[in-house]
Amino acid sequence: MPENPWLSVTGGTAGPGYAARFDELAAEGADLHGEARRVHELLAGEPSDVLDAGCGTGRVGIHLAELGHRVVGVDLDASMLDEARRRAPGIEWHLRDLATLDLGRRYDLVVGAGNIWPLLTPGTHARVLARLAAHLRPGGLLVLGFGLDDEHLPFEQADHDPVPDLVAYDTAAVGAGLTLLTRTADWEGVEPFAGGGYAVSVHTRRSCTP
Repeated sequence: MPENPWLSVTGGTAGPGYAARFDELAAEGADLHGEARRVHELLAGEPSDVLDAGCGTGRVGIHLAELGHRVVGVDLDASMLDEARRRAPGIEWHLRDLATLDLGRRYDLVVGAGNIWPLLTPGTHARVLARLAAHLRPGGLLVLGFGLDDEHLPFEQADHDPVPDLVAYDTAAVGAGLTLLTRTADWEGVEPFAGGGYAVSVHTRRSCTP
């Protein structure tokens, strides 16, 4: 089995440093909640069941819970989840591989805000989309934002296996029973995607999947 890029680079110990970096940004007045606001808007502000896939230290999921949503978070890195649990012990945080994810329940929306697509273990991308789609209720939404070039990726692509492009992403989404609703270049949902280095895609789960 190929090694997971995130764990190979960080050694599974990045949690404290990652959390500290965002604490510093928050102290400097940075807006850290754009992804959560977009999810909240897509759900029309109605309290909903949300799965935070690749939740990391819980930045997005915790704010969604503060906005009234029922959040469950999953991540492959135990050190990141330790930080999430420390900050929000009342939220469910699960150590899981998205390629084999089975929580036994469905959600109104699944969000992947942490560049999870390029950080997936090589060869598992289509499987992960299928597992995320399987956790959606019919009509539920999958919202993923991720980088497509070195400027927006969390590592130098030349040092790792090539990341499947948007065509591969869309192909996997169709195979998982998902239909693309909209794609923008930002989490605000304002700037149209025109082939740049970052994309935020919103898919819906069809009532009948293949």
